[in-house]
Amino acid sequence: MSTNPNPDRILRLKAVLDQTGLCRSTLYRKMANGTFPKNIQLSTRCVGWRASAIDEWLRNPMFYHVDDHPAR
Repeated sequence: MSTNPNPDRILRLKAVLDQTGLCRSTLYRKMANGTFPKNIQLSTRCVGWRASAIDEWLRNPMFYHVDDHPAR
């Protein structure tokens, strides 16, 4: 059994907002426009974002587009 030495963490909304400096409405507007990573449905009322996707967005937020970064 192989395990990934650096598993991708899942960040909840508050952590993503703190890390990016965005407000909630801006984050969801950017998601709708395709300029912010898509969230992952964790349960019925719970979503999260891959830490690697947020890191990628933070590297170049002005030119990020979800189509340029395939989902894993």
